[in-house]
Amino acid sequence: MKYDFYPAVKVKDEHQVFFRYDVIVQQIIQEVKAKSLNVITIENYPVVDERELLEKLIQPLSPDLVIHSDAVFVDDASFEQMITRNLTSDRVFGVMSNHCMEEFVDSAKLAAVQRQIAGARPGLVLIYGVGASLVTAPDLLIYADLSRWEIQTRYRSGKFPNWKAHNAGEDWLQMAKRGYFFEWQVADRQKKKALPKADYVLDTHKAEPVLLTASSYFKALEEVSRQPFSLVPFFDPGVWGGHWMQETFDFRKEEVNLAWCFNGVPEENSLLLDFGAAAFETPANNLMFFNGEEVLGPRVFGRFGAEFPIRFNFLDTVGGQNLSLQVHPKLTYIQDTFGVPYTQDESYYVLHVEEGAKIYLGFKNGVEKEAVMSALKRAEAGEEPFDDQQFIYQQPISKHDHYLIPAGTIHSSGANSVVLEISSTPNRFTFKLWDWGRVDLDGKPRAVHLNHGEPNLDMRRDEEFVRRELINQFVVVAEGEGWQEERTGLHELEWIETRRHTFSQPVDHLNHQGVNVLNLVEGEEVTIESLDGSFAPFVVHYAQTVILPATIQRYRVTPTGKSAGKTCRTIKAFIR
Repeated sequence: MKYDFYPAVKVKDEHQVFFRYDVIVQQIIQEVKAKSLNVITIENYPVVDERELLEKLIQPLSPDLVIHSDAVFVDDASFEQMITRNLTSDRVFGVMSNHCMEEFVDSAKLAAVQRQIAGARPGLVLIYGVGASLVTAPDLLIYADLSRWEIQTRYRSGKFPNWKAHNAGEDWLQMAKRGYFFEWQVADRQKKKALPKADYVLDTHKAEPVLLTASSYFKALEEVSRQPFSLVPFFDPGVWGGHWMQETFDFRKEEVNLAWCFNGVPEENSLLLDFGAAAFETPANNLMFFNGEEVLGPRVFGRFGAEFPIRFNFLDTVGGQNLSLQVHPKLTYIQDTFGVPYTQDESYYVLHVEEGAKIYLGFKNGVEKEAVMSALKRAEAGEEPFDDQQFIYQQPISKHDHYLIPAGTIHSSGANSVVLEISSTPNRFTFKLWDWGRVDLDGKPRAVHLNHGEPNLDMRRDEEFVRRELINQFVVVAEGEGWQEERTGLHELEWIETRRHTFSQPVDHLNHQGVNVLNLVEGEEVTIESLDGSFAPFVVHYAQTVILPATIQRYRVTPTGKSAGKTCRTIKAFIR
């Protein structure tokens, strides 16, 4: 089955792109000579390889003075004291930071460094590092960027620490927690200020970087905001992971399994821009920072700001195990405890099942919280396994079922299925209640959070409620010759709407005054076409997720290729 692992957006206009360090160095040298520049600043996002920048980009420029941005920040002890409240002692959860990077600048150190820079003029001064543009006003500013998923991959490698930490090789979950709750929040605020002032943007995802003028970069983002696009998916193994994606997509079969595929998460996925001479990879959330209103539409942007509110990802347990038994926080809890504005409501759309596949969803009728928590605590202590048969409602699942999971509902996806998880964006707030007594792939026990889970368990979500309100809430809302549109959810407590289209003929879609996220859940290929010629036809293959910005108010989806004339199905999500 064909799957596009590196979907790229073709940039229409011609732009000058510089590929490889030697070419980039020559371009900067020409700029320095032509404009008599004194101060070059290379500001980078945390976990960009600064040693590589120093050795391959900075030193070949032969600067008279090199300054790392750490020279102006407070000492390590003071830094850690300032962020203790955000990091907490928990392995997984912290509190969202509202710091700005300027808060960590030591005014005395800054003044000393600025005197040093003044003394070096008219020689060439090179400043680099996280927050480097805070040191002094640059004559030339280059912003070196990196997406969050690549950052997490580097955490796991053991070779990279967090920003202003000396923790390379330590527990990567704690490193990711520091990133999510503190580091990325601060770095994003700084990026929103620095990147619009930059002269160049540097893609540092691969061994050979790509340099692009900032004006070309922002023009490319504007192009993306007016057409359908897919993000670069990332796949990850997990202790419960399966083998369906490996087999179906003929991909990474050498790994123990593939549990997740995140293919519609702009805050972590990257976006690939095809400039012809080179592909430029960039964090997809930059599109939201600088073109968020165009992508989301005024109505949705007015509600969520620059945060993309819908998340699509796959969970594969075919030949694997059950996910943990879990619950997501209620709204007031996530706001009060973690400083996050909205919570993780979600749903499971079933893409594939094999024998024995089932879902755990809600409690059995009559279960009391005191009894279930007592059993969970005994299981956590290792006294006895948790008796899921006694407490949790379970039922077999079928392909194309849709299960709705508003926050506060205990749930788990069982073994031998593949589900498309459609949810709101916060993706780190899963409170594991029981993990079947297993350890993770790294040999460490999986974190269980009964202290967070207990206050969020809604005991009203019992079998009766689940069967009545959370299972296959399909309603036909429109149909015509060769097509049918159904509302499939989500629950009225959730603010994401999903629509399933079953069609063998072209079918027209409305965007419902906001961004659409769409996945092809049956059929090999469909093509998305503009009704007014504003974008080129966009081909979507099975299981591919595509984002349609709100600038596209109407569009047509047609079975094409091997699917021409055959029945296909898409499911799309939008904000009510």
